[in-house]
Amino acid sequence: MQLTEALLAQTPNLEERLHALLIPKSFGAPSPAVLEILFAVLLSFALCALVARTYRAVCEPERYSQDYVHTLVILGTVVTLTIMVVSGNAAAAFGMFAAFSIIRFRRSVRQSRDIAFVFLAMGAGLAVGARQYVLAVVTVPTVCGLALLLSGGNLFAAPPPPLRLRVRLGADQDPATVLAAAFAAHLARHELRSLENVQAGLQLEATYDVTLRDPAGATAFVTAVREATGNNRVILRSGDVSEAD
Repeated sequence: MQLTEALLAQTPNLEERLHALLIPKSFGAPSPAVLEILFAVLLSFALCALVARTYRAVCEPERYSQDYVHTLVILGTVVTLTIMVVSGNAAAAFGMFAAFSIIRFRRSVRQSRDIAFVFLAMGAGLAVGARQYVLAVVTVPTVCGLALLLSGGNLFAAPPPPLRLRVRLGADQDPATVLAAAFAAHLARHELRSLENVQAGLQLEATYDVTLRDPAGATAFVTAVREATGNNRVILRSGDVSEAD
């Protein structure tokens, strides 16, 4: 508790020190000077370049578009300029709104994640344009780091899809007993879908929906099932398991 109170007490001082380190004392006047304008544009460009670099790191190669990445960088910088123009000027804000209202963008994004990067670049531009430099410097790299964590750690990935297993056994064999060891060693879940006589009643064909513990262990699983059934035919296939055979 004492440590928490001490950190909270130092937070304003830390923010002031960071503000003093990043932003010259001459910045913050009602009307930005040339030096502050250049600083804002370059800072916005750097932050949006970081956003673009993060997008390149998390995007699949076949979906990557250099045009889209360049758009992220330019868009954030343009937003910074726009916010600096309308800041504190209601007439300019209404005029800018009217001008931009006639623009129509017809590009469709390939993934929902692409929209998030557009908003991140715009957020960086908004923060810098509003002269919230510390906010921009702290939040944009943090969000980029979290995006890399989500992608690199493959967080919230979909569970492995079920597969369709078809196996033949002797007519006098119980599938649950014969396949129990192979299922226990390799499967996370299995469900019997059908059981029918084939080969004029000499064999049983059992159909299961199965989910492998390790998707890379499909070959070992098929081998284990084949050995358990006495080298009878085993078929393991992917696809829509709801399809009728």
